[in-house]
Amino acid sequence: MPLYEHVMIARQDLSSAQAEGLIEHFGAVLTDNGGTLVEHEYWGVKTMAYKINKNRKGHYAFLKTDAPSSAVQEMERLMRLHDDVMRVLTIKVDAHEEGPSVQMQKRDERSDRGDRGDRGDRGDRGDRGDRGDRGDRGDRADRGERRERR
Repeated sequence: MPLYEHVMIARQDLSSAQAEGLIEHFGAVLTDNGGTLVEHEYWGVKTMAYKINKNRKGHYAFLKTDAPSSAVQEMERLMRLHDDVMRVLTIKVDAHEEGPSVQMQKRDERSDRGDRGDRGDRGDRGDRGDRGDRGDRGDRADRGERRERR
Protein backbone atom coordinates (compact mmCIF):
# COMPACT_ATOMS: atom_id res chain seq x y z
CA MET A 1 0.00 0.00 0.00
CA PRO A 2 1.16 3.58 -0.60
CA LEU A 3 2.65 5.64 2.22
CA TYR A 4 1.32 9.10 3.08
CA GLU A 5 2.12 11.95 5.47
CA HIS A 6 -0.61 14.32 6.61
CA VAL A 7 -0.47 17.63 8.48
CA MET A 8 -3.71 18.82 10.04
CA ILE A 9 -4.46 22.19 11.63
CA ALA A 10 -7.35 22.31 14.11
CA ARG A 11 -8.99 25.36 15.68
CA GLN A 12 -7.13 27.11 18.50
CA ASP A 13 -10.00 27.05 20.99
CA LEU A 14 -9.92 23.25 21.31
CA SER A 15 -8.19 21.67 24.27
CA SER A 16 -5.12 19.50 23.71
CA ALA A 17 -7.16 16.41 24.59
CA GLN A 18 -9.79 17.31 21.99
CA ALA A 19 -7.10 17.88 19.35
CA GLU A 20 -5.54 14.50 20.10
CA GLY A 21 -9.04 13.00 19.99
CA LEU A 22 -9.35 14.25 16.42
CA ILE A 23 -6.14 12.39 15.54
CA GLU A 24 -7.54 9.18 17.01
CA HIS A 25 -10.88 9.71 15.25
CA PHE A 26 -9.32 10.14 11.81
CA GLY A 27 -6.94 7.23 12.48
CA ALA A 28 -10.02 5.08 13.14
CA VAL A 29 -11.55 6.26 9.85
CA LEU A 30 -8.41 5.10 8.07
CA THR A 31 -8.37 1.68 9.71
CA ASP A 32 -12.10 1.21 8.96
CA ASN A 33 -11.31 1.72 5.26
CA GLY A 34 -8.39 -0.73 5.12
CA GLY A 35 -5.43 1.49 6.06
CA THR A 36 -3.21 1.82 9.10
CA LEU A 37 -2.03 4.79 11.12
CA VAL A 38 1.70 4.08 11.38
CA GLU A 39 2.62 6.96 13.69
CA HIS A 40 1.22 10.31 14.81
CA GLU A 41 2.65 13.38 16.52
CA TYR A 42 0.86 16.23 18.21
CA TRP A 43 2.93 19.36 17.60
CA GLY A 44 0.90 21.63 19.88
CA VAL A 45 -0.51 25.11 19.37
CA LYS A 46 1.51 27.19 16.91
CA THR A 47 1.10 30.68 15.49
CA MET A 48 0.21 30.73 11.81
CA ALA A 49 1.62 33.11 9.22
CA TYR A 50 -1.85 34.46 8.43
CA LYS A 51 -5.36 34.18 9.82
CA ILE A 52 -7.49 31.22 8.81
CA ASN A 53 -11.20 31.47 9.66
CA LYS A 54 -10.42 34.35 12.05
CA ASN A 55 -7.89 32.20 13.95
CA ARG A 56 -4.31 33.35 14.48
CA LYS A 57 -3.15 30.03 16.04
CA GLY A 58 -3.95 26.37 15.58
CA HIS A 59 -3.34 22.87 16.92
CA TYR A 60 -0.95 21.09 14.56
CA ALA A 61 -0.87 17.30 14.13
CA PHE A 62 1.30 15.09 11.93
CA LEU A 63 0.20 11.62 10.80
CA LYS A 64 2.11 8.88 8.98
CA THR A 65 -0.18 6.40 7.24
CA ASP A 66 -0.02 3.26 5.16
CA ALA A 67 -3.35 3.12 3.33
CA PRO A 68 -4.99 2.70 -0.05
CA SER A 69 -5.89 5.91 -1.85
CA SER A 70 -9.62 5.34 -1.29
CA ALA A 71 -9.08 5.34 2.51
CA VAL A 72 -7.02 8.52 2.33
CA GLN A 73 -9.66 10.22 0.16
CA GLU A 74 -12.39 9.30 2.65
CA MET A 75 -10.32 10.57 5.60
CA GLU A 76 -9.58 13.85 3.79
CA ARG A 77 -13.24 14.25 2.87
CA LEU A 78 -14.28 13.86 6.51
CA MET A 79 -11.51 16.20 7.67
CA ARG A 80 -12.69 18.92 5.29
CA LEU A 81 -16.28 18.51 6.50
CA HIS A 82 -15.31 18.62 10.19
CA ASP A 83 -15.87 22.06 11.77
CA ASP A 84 -12.80 21.87 14.01
CA VAL A 85 -10.32 21.14 11.19
CA MET A 86 -9.13 24.25 9.34
CA ARG A 87 -6.51 22.86 6.94
CA VAL A 88 -5.21 19.49 5.75
CA LEU A 89 -2.13 18.70 3.68
CA THR A 90 -1.47 15.19 2.36
CA ILE A 91 1.75 14.11 0.68
CA LYS A 92 2.56 10.72 -0.83
CA VAL A 93 6.06 9.58 0.20
CA ASP A 94 8.31 6.71 -0.85
CA ALA A 95 9.30 5.81 2.73
CA HIS A 96 8.59 7.12 6.23
CA GLU A 97 11.59 8.61 8.01
CA GLU A 98 12.58 6.94 11.24
CA GLY A 99 12.47 8.88 14.49
CA PRO A 100 10.73 12.13 15.31
CA SER A 101 9.83 14.71 12.68
CA VAL A 102 11.81 17.91 12.22
CA GLN A 103 9.26 19.88 14.25
CA MET A 104 9.70 17.60 17.26
CA GLN A 105 13.49 17.79 16.93
CA LYS A 106 13.30 21.60 17.03
CA ARG A 107 11.26 21.43 20.24
CA ASP A 108 13.95 19.23 21.85
CA GLU A 109 16.71 21.68 20.86
CA ARG A 110 14.83 24.62 22.36
CA SER A 111 14.44 22.92 25.70
CA ASP A 112 18.21 22.28 25.83
CA ARG A 113 19.15 25.93 25.22
CA GLY A 114 17.99 27.12 28.61
CA ASP A 115 18.39 30.80 29.44
CA ARG A 116 19.43 33.18 26.67
CA GLY A 117 22.28 34.39 28.84
CA ASP A 118 24.60 37.05 27.45
CA ARG A 119 23.11 38.83 24.44
CA GLY A 120 26.50 39.68 22.96
CA ASP A 121 28.44 42.92 22.70
CA ARG A 122 26.31 46.03 23.02
CA GLY A 123 29.11 48.54 22.63
CA ASP A 124 29.35 51.41 25.12
CA ARG A 125 25.63 51.30 25.89
CA GLY A 126 25.80 48.50 28.42
CA ASP A 127 22.34 47.53 29.60
CA ARG A 128 20.85 51.03 29.31
CA GLY A 129 19.75 50.75 25.69
CA ASP A 130 20.03 54.55 25.16
CA ARG A 131 22.34 56.34 22.74
CA GLY A 132 24.47 57.96 25.40
CA ASP A 133 25.47 61.63 25.54
CA ARG A 134 24.68 63.52 22.31
CA GLY A 135 26.78 66.51 23.13
CA ASP A 136 25.85 70.19 23.49
CA ARG A 137 22.88 71.39 21.40
CA GLY A 138 24.14 74.94 21.20
CA ASP A 139 22.36 78.19 21.96
CA ARG A 140 18.71 78.33 20.91
CA ALA A 141 19.13 81.90 19.63
CA ASP A 142 21.65 80.57 17.12
CA ARG A 143 19.15 78.12 15.75
CA GLY A 144 16.55 80.86 15.21
CA GLU A 145 19.01 82.89 13.13
CA ARG A 146 19.75 79.88 10.96
CA ARG A 147 16.05 79.44 10.18
CA GLU A 148 15.71 83.04 9.07
CA ARG A 149 18.62 82.67 6.63
CA ARG A 150 16.98 79.79 4.76
